[in-house]
Amino acid sequence: MAKQHRKIRLMKILDWYILKRLLVTFFFAILLITVIAVVIDSSEKADDFVKSGLSTGQIITDYYFGFVPHIVALIFPLIVFIAIIFFTSKLAGRSELIAILASGVTFNRMLRPFIMGGAILALILWLANMYIIPKAQGIRSSFQERYIDRNSTYNIGGGNYLSYYLRVDSVTFVGFRSYDTTSKSASNFFMHRIKDNKVVYNLRAERVSWDTAKRSWVLDNALERKVGGLDEEAQLIPKKTVKLNFVPSELRKDEYLKDKLTSPELTQYIRREELRGAEGLNTLKVERYRRDATPVAVLILSVIGAVVASRKVRGGSGMHLAFGIVTAATFILMDRFSTVFSTKGNFPPLLAAWLPNIIFAGIAYWLYKKAPK
Repeated sequence: MAKQHRKIRLMKILDWYILKRLLVTFFFAILLITVIAVVIDSSEKADDFVKSGLSTGQIITDYYFGFVPHIVALIFPLIVFIAIIFFTSKLAGRSELIAILASGVTFNRMLRPFIMGGAILALILWLANMYIIPKAQGIRSSFQERYIDRNSTYNIGGGNYLSYYLRVDSVTFVGFRSYDTTSKSASNFFMHRIKDNKVVYNLRAERVSWDTAKRSWVLDNALERKVGGLDEEAQLIPKKTVKLNFVPSELRKDEYLKDKLTSPELTQYIRREELRGAEGLNTLKVERYRRDATPVAVLILSVIGAVVASRKVRGGSGMHLAFGIVTAATFILMDRFSTVFSTKGNFPPLLAAWLPNIIFAGIAYWLYKKAPK
């Protein structure tokens, strides 16, 4: 009984030792890579920073407060993978893992702190992807649009003229041409309502504009037609206010939109756009599904790293790190290919986001079965 108690106590000590070393290695590695990324990015954008006329403090708060979380989220899974391989390889090289297994601890029990550490880091990334990273992306993208992107709609005097055809609800459709994102107005507005494959209501106007005070759309020289069988009623209205389920901010083409919305906001936005009959939503759907898939990838890569690096091989950490880099590159390529096939083709967005995880989960299981225990 006393021997069993000592063994449990020993494993708790080992668990905390492995978990603490793993987390310290990860945070040190991600801090180092982030500093390098900031230095490279600042050197590339030095001219843009000078032209912006902002002080150093303003550049830090208006740009790097958004850039740092963005780069951390981008490299997070790979740094977890490399950190686990590096740390575990050091333990194997010093024969510490061999000693743990020789003391009677099973291989599955030894993997527990690695899985626990991967789960903690996966949870952190998941929560960050849901709420924190989108807010940071809003800071970064606003600076990017205002001071760096040449074709930004924020540029002074830069109008953006677009045409839209939207589905307001299940039976109502709206369209207009030459929408100006600066003046929030458009021409050739029309709205028609269809029931039983027949137009029962039609509204047209020469011009439509957004009324900020009323938070409604105002039509100039509107012609309203109500159709009921053989009867038809037409009326010319100089000014007419209509309520529609979209606002000007939703009409401006924002290439950073999917990154700036929190996960609940992105889900709601996708549903609303599907109701309107919008096309090209695969990019948004892949982004939404990836926010859940990436944290799971962290856990899968943690298991792969622990299983591979726990084996002592000739070449030590160098061989393990080489394997880690090749595996990371393969994972990135697979992720990019599946995304392109979904956004440019007909590949299902859900499968595009989760396919790398499915394949690497199979690899993790195969490596686990082959690992010497």
